[in-house]
Amino acid sequence: MASANIAFDRTVILASADASLRQRLRDSLSGLRWNVREARGGAEAMAQLEGRPTEALLLDHWLPDLEVMELAEQIGALYPQMEMLRIDGDPIAGGTKSPRRHELLHAVREALASSRRETSGTESYPSTKEQLTAVRGRVSAGIAIGGHGISSQPLSTSKADSAEVNRAEPARRSRPTHPSIAIEELVGASAMMQELSRSIRLVAPRTATVLIEGETGTGKEVVAQAIHRLSQRSAKPFVVLNCAAIPEALLEAELFGHTRGAFTGAVQARTGRIEAAHGGTLFLDEIGEMPIALQAKMLRFLENGEIQRVGDNETMRVDVRVIAATHQDLESRASAGEFRLDLYHRLAVFPIDIPPLRERLEDIAALSEHFLALMGRTSPRKTLSAEALNKLYEHHWPGNVRELAHILERGSILAEDSPILCAEDIRLRRAARS
Repeated sequence: MASANIAFDRTVILASADASLRQRLRDSLSGLRWNVREARGGAEAMAQLEGRPTEALLLDHWLPDLEVMELAEQIGALYPQMEMLRIDGDPIAGGTKSPRRHELLHAVREALASSRRETSGTESYPSTKEQLTAVRGRVSAGIAIGGHGISSQPLSTSKADSAEVNRAEPARRSRPTHPSIAIEELVGASAMMQELSRSIRLVAPRTATVLIEGETGTGKEVVAQAIHRLSQRSAKPFVVLNCAAIPEALLEAELFGHTRGAFTGAVQARTGRIEAAHGGTLFLDEIGEMPIALQAKMLRFLENGEIQRVGDNETMRVDVRVIAATHQDLESRASAGEFRLDLYHRLAVFPIDIPPLRERLEDIAALSEHFLALMGRTSPRKTLSAEALNKLYEHHWPGNVRELAHILERGSILAEDSPILCAEDIRLRRAARS
């Protein structure tokens, strides 16, 4: 029985954006025969924990993507048998005390002592207060996203300096979200968009299937692209297929590929979208439009990772992460027998709901600025007058963000040479008013 626990008993995850600090801790822990895994942020730490027995987790006092104590609470609920310690040596409530806690604390002391020796021996290093100010400045500027832009030098660990860091933490915890949670593809700082960004960062490093739900025009493909970019598959293909845009008779061949002569007009073999996405991500837009007969084959692929080209007797294995999207209520459709319930549950391992624009009107100004800046790349840059912006705020937005982009483009044309879009340039569709 003891031999079965070897991998569990000697595994620790180091979660810190500071590569230098991780290196020191790894050296100390490796010398004590620990199996060490590293994570640059909270989402990456959760991905490291998935399916791998781990005895302990060392968390830095700040992470670039998730709030530390909120992350610790989630991890504690998922892995109650694992010990969690802050890198300053303080235990985090919710975990189980490791029988080798003294080794972990010894490694932390060694790493921090090494940091102090290097800092005191190098005159060119900035003072601790300067380091703290610099780091906070980078964080507030939103540079430290996804573990990048963090100083490679660890913060000093004297008692006075630790107290300053600890005093700063309650202020950070009181905020609903950290500024660095923001994702560059998403525009808007409303609470709903911050929560959406947080969900994306949580799921991106994992392999879980994602179902993106939202009204037409909310930006479902943008969210899918963000998940792919933040995943470990980002260097591999991101393949898109709109299930509503392909005729039902051709959709199976488009997804799974076909051999030569498989059907009339198949003059040569063709690779399907699933196979083309090998190693990367397949985004299936409007998954609710997939025919019931094809859903069974899709479910089989999701379960065992194998595909069979149309007209072929052989199967092949592919490594593809699937992200699906729909504007329909698939759960209700499944209950009505219009969509396979088992496929719905397989797709909705991690559902993400994109809020409609009418529920986050506070983002309209930022979105308008974003779209006008994009248009300014190919034509003279324009701005919105206060009256025009108020007119946008009063609209119901049935077409969501896509409708806003089109209205601003139309307004820019109507404004002709004027650098300012006035209220009369904002033409809202009468049928959309309510």
